Amino acid sequence: MKILSAASEIYPLVKTGGLADVTGALPAALAEQGVEVTSLVPGYPAVMAALEKTAPFHAYADLFGGPAQLVRGRAHGMDIIAIDAPHLFDRPGNPYLGKDGKDWPDNAQRFAALGKAAADVAGGINPRFRADVLHCHDWQAALGPVFTRFLGGPKSVATVHNIAFQGQFPASVFAMLDLPQQAFAIDGVEYYGNVGYLKGGLATADAITTVSPTYAQEICTPEYGMGLDGLLRARRQVLRGIVNGIDTDLWDPERDPRIPARFGAKSLKQRTANKRALEARFKLEPGDGLLHGVVSRLTWQKGMDIFAASLDALVATGARLALLGAGETAIENAIFEASMRHPGRIGVIIGYDEDVSHLVQAGADTILVPSRFEPCGLTQLYGLRYGCVPLVARTGGLNDTVIDANDAALQSQVATGFQFSPVDEATLEHALSRAAECHADPKLWRGLQKRGMEQDVSWGRSAAAYAQLYRTLAKA
Repeated sequence: MKILSAASEIYPLVKTGGLADVTGALPAALAEQGVEVTSLVPGYPAVMAALEKTAPFHAYADLFGGPAQLVRGRAHGMDIIAIDAPHLFDRPGNPYLGKDGKDWPDNAQRFAALGKAAADVAGGINPRFRADVLHCHDWQAALGPVFTRFLGGPKSVATVHNIAFQGQFPASVFAMLDLPQQAFAIDGVEYYGNVGYLKGGLATADAITTVSPTYAQEICTPEYGMGLDGLLRARRQVLRGIVNGIDTDLWDPERDPRIPARFGAKSLKQRTANKRALEARFKLEPGDGLLHGVVSRLTWQKGMDIFAASLDALVATGARLALLGAGETAIENAIFEASMRHPGRIGVIIGYDEDVSHLVQAGADTILVPSRFEPCGLTQLYGLRYGCVPLVARTGGLNDTVIDANDAALQSQVATGFQFSPVDEATLEHALSRAAECHADPKLWRGLQKRGMEQDVSWGRSAAAYAQLYRTLAKA
């Protein structure tokens, strides 16, 4: 079975968030299910530089404003088709934002090209490849199902990684899409008089998935559906949640080259060397007391405003904090000011660094994810894998992957972390206190760590679920 996966980013070629981790890891997991995945991605400079064994695949005289060609090659063991369209993608830095931090003004054209090329390739524009199913990720690729529905092509899957990002543009954009007029309707891309890329994909895809069962339920409600809940309720019969996995070869504490000391569930004492290294990296006072870790975008969605307001309470429990992240200026400033109030107790690195993120998971005692909504979340899965106990909000995939250390779960020896709800200062601070109390009992804490490390956080079960979905669609 052949699948074309279309996405705007893929690890390790280009990454701004968890979407890239998913699209980069899923193909290898699906290969074990007998599914061949070819990934279609924009030809950003990093993508074109990484391609090896390239061959021309198809040429466009004009693709949304200029000539382009599709180039097929290999990169990091993946089968890649890149959209080599310099007028759209040959730009430095963030794939979505200009130097001013704002969306590129031609993002409508750039990601219409991704959707159009996805439908063309999946439909057999080159006779050497035709997909059994087209799988499109998030709004940037969501026009793929629209093109296949109205212009012909294979069955399609649209996956929502975060429904807050929808790709909405003025109605004038529709004319340049070269879709039939009936596509500008309630069962197409029309959205309150404008053009909605994600809305169109959700309206036309043969199957809709999102990245956890709880999030699949949540986005059918006004609170979490971001205006698309009515559409999703109407299409509930084709909607399902399949929880994400992680690349357990890349994230393996027993073989991780990015950390000072490798360890496993039977050698947790070796984590101490990583804790010392983490303390040094973040200029924290050394000690065996509770050390919280955060690797996150510093945004409202991630609950980081509430977290910033709770930092004095965190320190009051006797704990310390190592935080890696960047985001909203007000939140960055609030966290930095807290670090100045508590030197040696709160350490902050503004930005993102893959090596440091591994060190946080390998050396911190907890990983904090206080998100207001979280479709799946990968950070807590890395934490489980590394014996870094997750402390999370009870929402989305966080709810599906972490078992709260309440009295019943502790007595039954099934707890793997801490949950809190709703996302406010009082409940977060209570969770921080609970974690401090549990950490004071070394035997209890080791139990949380070991049970977390025993969890299957790989792509195995999820890849099997996707493979079954593809086969069902292909036979329909």
